Amino acid sequence: MRKTELKKYRKLLEAKKKEMLNEIGEKMRLQVSTTIKESTGDLSSYSFHMADQGTDAMEREMAFMFASKSGRLVYHIDEALWRIEEGTFGICEKCEKQISVARLEAVPHARMCIECKSAEERKR
Repeated sequence: MRKTELKKYRKLLEAKKKEMLNEIGEKMRLQVSTTIKESTGDLSSYSFHMADQGTDAMEREMAFMFASKSGRLVYHIDEALWRIEEGTFGICEKCEKQISVARLEAVPHARMCIECKSAEERKR
């Protein structure tokens, strides 16, 4: 892969990583800093209705789930950036063939070509 292409993918990956880290930070800041009192608009610091408590718990759990999923994506982006540095970016980890440009455009952090990834998913 040419240096100009690698630069393009590096910029794309770094921008996506920055975006994901900002989203994670904002979601977590909102969920962690918001108390039950603030989220319900209630004047007391304790919600007496079980449905409100359940909703609060579900919203917090969803925020943590989102952060976890986004964190995994950031990990994969970091791995792709490392592969750029090592000179193995765009090469399938299974068959060692070039990953198609179309696949890298769609999933720039891809580790495998579409054939190997499809085979892996069929095994699951």
